[in-house]
Amino acid sequence: MFDQYFEKFDLAPEVTAALKKCKCIAYAETKAELEEMAYGPTHTSRYDVVYPIEGKGTVKEAEVVRCKNGCVVNFMEDYMRRRDPNSMAIGDDLPSDKPRFKDRFGYEFSSLRQETLDWLSTQQVIMLPFSAGPRGHGYPSLMICPLNAAFFALSLANMQGFTSIVDVPEHYKPRAIIFVAPPFRHTHFDGKQVVVHNRSKEMHEVWAYNLYPGPSAKKGVFSLLLDIGEQEGWVCCHTSAAMVETPYECEVVFMHEGASGGGKSEMLEDFHREEDDRLLIGTHTVTGEKYYMTLGESCKIHPIADDMACALKSFQDPESGKLRILDAEDGWFLRMDGMNAYGNSPLYERICIHPSEPLVFFNMDGTPGATCLIWEHVIESNGKPCSNPRVILPRKMVDNIVPDTEPVEVDVRSFGVRMPPSTAKDPNYGVMGMLQVVPQSIAWLWRLVSPRGFKNPSIADTNAGSGLKAEGVGSYWPFATGLKVTQANLLLEQIMSAPKTTNVLIPNQHIGAYHVGFMGEWLSREYLARHNGFVREKHLVPARCSLFGYALDEMKLDGQFIRQTFLRPETQSKLGNAGYDAGAKILTDFFKEQLQQFISDDLDPLGREIIDCCLHDGTLDDYLQLTPMKLK
Repeated sequence: MFDQYFEKFDLAPEVTAALKKCKCIAYAETKAELEEMAYGPTHTSRYDVVYPIEGKGTVKEAEVVRCKNGCVVNFMEDYMRRRDPNSMAIGDDLPSDKPRFKDRFGYEFSSLRQETLDWLSTQQVIMLPFSAGPRGHGYPSLMICPLNAAFFALSLANMQGFTSIVDVPEHYKPRAIIFVAPPFRHTHFDGKQVVVHNRSKEMHEVWAYNLYPGPSAKKGVFSLLLDIGEQEGWVCCHTSAAMVETPYECEVVFMHEGASGGGKSEMLEDFHREEDDRLLIGTHTVTGEKYYMTLGESCKIHPIADDMACALKSFQDPESGKLRILDAEDGWFLRMDGMNAYGNSPLYERICIHPSEPLVFFNMDGTPGATCLIWEHVIESNGKPCSNPRVILPRKMVDNIVPDTEPVEVDVRSFGVRMPPSTAKDPNYGVMGMLQVVPQSIAWLWRLVSPRGFKNPSIADTNAGSGLKAEGVGSYWPFATGLKVTQANLLLEQIMSAPKTTNVLIPNQHIGAYHVGFMGEWLSREYLARHNGFVREKHLVPARCSLFGYALDEMKLDGQFIRQTFLRPETQSKLGNAGYDAGAKILTDFFKEQLQQFISDDLDPLGREIIDCCLHDGTLDDYLQLTPMKLK
């Protein structure tokens, strides 16, 4: 097969040779054409994605249902409805701290790579060009997948933006290629999801041996952006971001990072109010006492990014002293597990029921010709609704979104942490105050460790002792393909180059003995926005735990004071200094254990000093000696 469109691509000889043998190659000139491909050659209302597997006969991987509001994809196995965290393997010999394909499977990836190309050469395929990364600043890329898995191509186009084959220039040389070969998980990997990253200086190949887009079309793109950033000296941050507009029309940009469950999506949400419009600040886990607050007009949220934001070197302005970012995605892969009834989220319900263009849904109960409802999740083999229902929402459909035309300056860089209930009787690490202001050195340490803690929705809560587990560098380490120390150095450089960006820590779920959910995050956002992203020096006091930097002795909103027990948990009667210190020790010991892996000759000298400071129980003043703060 050889045609005018194929001639536009500048590909490796062996890839070109394989594609020339394909039964046919499909291209999409319009988004509507790509949408129709998802329903198979007969454009049916229900299409089965099947493959012949030697020894197993015909295996049905997924079914695609045509609903009024879009394409609903369901996988036949519970296992295929979520990303396998162990799916990544490295197929090259470049520096990496991740498992090598050869070490894991016992043979060189090069042989499987050729075998995969040989299989693709016998198929009908789609070639879908796309741009990986921010609009106008992305990297030319390509996806090659079987034509009967066109829903996968549609998913990628919705997340990274559709590029018409007509608009592809001559001599188009991809910086990255995603190859999709679903049957190989049965024939080579015992039914498991495996995604192999094969890197070189000029090319990042992602070989996806499964059809759930999470580890390849979503996080695989994250991986290739991290790899390119590693080579070019910038970071793709695992973060949400929002421009927050106060009732007085002041605008403050927040960038919220954290391990899964750390409150990234919640940063884009308004306050969750009680029926009488009050805010439930916290509920005491011992006494049951509830603390409320009345807040009339709150800030308006203008979303910027949901999960990935690029901080390219070309975006940065050294004179401004603030980090500059741009959304890395054109569509957001949103989890709808919190939607279980009509009225849970009027915003998302309205967009998803009456979208301006068809959407792609996963793990939801789709009936041909009907409207897919985001609170009706597919039932799994255990009789319970799937915990990972998803919709890909193009960012242009999100209300009040900040256009992705120009990079934005970050005023406040926050880090969220899930915290357990903590009392003197049962001490634990949930002793962080509602808002902690930290110097750059401590901000960096939190990103190196990126703890995911109490009842994290993405992991089983079976960790020994404290329940703490490190997600690792920047909380994006599960998706990175290189070396931890390299990413650590890049993050330190990024943080140090933005001295005018305020760094804060924000707990969620619990503050000492109080259950707060995400209310602490929303109140901190409201407070900081109304104070132009700063906390005045007169309101800061050193926290008892030096890893928390400064605590606040006062937080006032609309003339109302937040109780000291939320700002400085040691003042809680059920916790006290002894309970606080016991919890702080759990956290500090965990940091000391995790930071050991970063000590090497390749670590930035300043980074080594910061880690040594933590390992030797440094005080806040010690950290400030390394990275001073300008307080007002």
